[in-house]
Amino acid sequence: MKNYILFFLLISCFPVISQENKKDTLKPKDLKEVIIIGKKAQLFEKQAKTLSSIDEYLQKSAKVDMIKRGAYAWEPIINSMPTERTLVTIDGMRIFGACTDKMDPITSYVEVSNLSEATLSSGQEGACFGSTIGGSIDLKRNQSDFGNNKWDFNINSGFESNNKQKIIGASINYSDSLYYVSSDFMLRDAQNYVAGNNKEIEFSQFRKMNFSGTTGYKLATNKLLEGSVIYDKATNVGYPALPMDVSIAEALITSLKYEYAPKNSLVTNWETKLYYNTIMHRMDDTKRPLVPIHMDMPGWSKTFGYYSKIKMNFESHHFLINFNSFYNTAVAKMTMYPSNSNEKPMFMYTWPDIRTFYNGIFIEDNYVLNCHSGIKFSASIGSHSNKVASEFGLGSLQIFYPDMNAQKNRFLKSFSSNYNYNKNGLEYGIGIGYGERAPSVSEGYGFYLFNSFDGFDHIGNPNLKNEKSLEGNAYVGLKKEKWNAKISSSYFHISNYIIGKPDTTLVPMTIGANGVKIYSEFNYATIYNVSLSTEYKLSKTLKWNSQLVVSRGKDCNDVNLPFISPFSYMSSITYFKNKFSSEFSVQGNGIQTSYSALYREDKTPDYVILNLSFGYNFKINKSKIITKIGAENLLDTYYSTYSDWNNLPRMGRNLFLNLNYSL
Repeated sequence: MKNYILFFLLISCFPVISQENKKDTLKPKDLKEVIIIGKKAQLFEKQAKTLSSIDEYLQKSAKVDMIKRGAYAWEPIINSMPTERTLVTIDGMRIFGACTDKMDPITSYVEVSNLSEATLSSGQEGACFGSTIGGSIDLKRNQSDFGNNKWDFNINSGFESNNKQKIIGASINYSDSLYYVSSDFMLRDAQNYVAGNNKEIEFSQFRKMNFSGTTGYKLATNKLLEGSVIYDKATNVGYPALPMDVSIAEALITSLKYEYAPKNSLVTNWETKLYYNTIMHRMDDTKRPLVPIHMDMPGWSKTFGYYSKIKMNFESHHFLINFNSFYNTAVAKMTMYPSNSNEKPMFMYTWPDIRTFYNGIFIEDNYVLNCHSGIKFSASIGSHSNKVASEFGLGSLQIFYPDMNAQKNRFLKSFSSNYNYNKNGLEYGIGIGYGERAPSVSEGYGFYLFNSFDGFDHIGNPNLKNEKSLEGNAYVGLKKEKWNAKISSSYFHISNYIIGKPDTTLVPMTIGANGVKIYSEFNYATIYNVSLSTEYKLSKTLKWNSQLVVSRGKDCNDVNLPFISPFSYMSSITYFKNKFSSEFSVQGNGIQTSYSALYREDKTPDYVILNLSFGYNFKINKSKIITKIGAENLLDTYYSTYSDWNNLPRMGRNLFLNLNYSL
């Protein structure tokens, strides 16, 4: 393996020599799941609700679910694993939230109107841009093309009855033979939502504004320079499942990309991107009643990074090499103001200015065996360094770890191998993988972080070992003229499993907390997921889809892990004819019998909800209007699921109207 990696390191350091190669007529089969969101016009128009949030699109996947703390900014779970064990990027850019309570997942800084697709990679197939255990999601923005003085205008508008959400957006795009400019704006404003049986959920309001801009210039027929920016600002965001809300969450995400497509060369594409992003997040409890002690909790995250991704073809080999690096600073503070104004405020760093520096290389060889089968190998190595820059914060942590150093260096490795076969409608595959990850900032250096789910203050542990995962996956599918079915499974054996353990010798800082937990390691934990997806074409205009998912997770003591989904299902019937479309869907969960009482979970009941939508496309000269109208949770069911923080009830009956106008 060392010689294999060294070989690619050496060839990537030399200029590419143009030469004639044997033409490869076989193409590799990419096993990644792609969730279409935007510009694929026909598919976009067929969505039941075109102006859904990114979260609603993502959770349609059998491998993705969401932890909900309110009506906004849900935390994605991949293969039953939360964000510490997964990786979310925007166009390959590493971005880190600034909130210790995960109120600002990376998915919250994009909009459906400026994204084309989400590429979901399971396990170590998602290690292209850094270390991961559960997998990755890369949110890809709309790609503009060079045209002939071409203008494109779009206006989006929507309304949802339950929380009085108002949606307005617009995009303007221009392209000619030398350059293009794309811009997109979206505004959402919502009041408190109402759960089933007309129960108002206080502090669930939000307001969000998002702007995205991209401009590209053709340096030559095969050379492109592109700059892009995302500005996102959310204000007055309520989190009813948490003790605090958010007064402001603001993100600025910028990048500069150079892309080169050589001719008659081993290299088919070389893409290099420099990026910078800054996140600011401020928690707020001033609107909550009966607050024992007011707290001010701001956080900041800044990331500089780059990647250089090279694609090469040689005979039946399709290589991908990605050099990537980032430097992140994470700071979070807490100031407590006693009700007695004569007492001094109390201050501490909850993230004591952690500097993270990562350098890595990812190598993939997608080898086509024949026209029916192929095998894909991948491997990555990376150096990961954490440094506590705040002397005050370092001193606080040294109360618990007197011998800790300000800096901790780690070495991370991963590899995977997948075989796939596809012939006459029969497809199957099997794969294995191994990966490592470093503890997150909270797990390694968090200082008295209150978790409102289990009611404990949490303290990080800089002496944690790397978490290691050995995984296996398999799938088999059959595709016929009128129907297809596919069953997929994955299994993860995670060593040095990081989780908080109670320490009875410590006194909590948060008023009313159940105690203090120190992030520690279990010997191992196991997680497996099985899903069955089917599609049946009842006629040329009628189609039936279904999805069944089963997941389980336990630690080395045979105790259930938290946030593992019970049996879940979804079934829908869609109808398309000419300009008209409709969809009726059923979705639900079984009873959560394998809940984790140790982590303060309880038994959530089963539920079933019904959804219905209709759509019609109008064409007026060169203009097109897409209308969507429908009802979610048609029967106004009152329910809560395993992934709803503190059993937060979900939205009741919701009528929506979406309008999309394009010229």
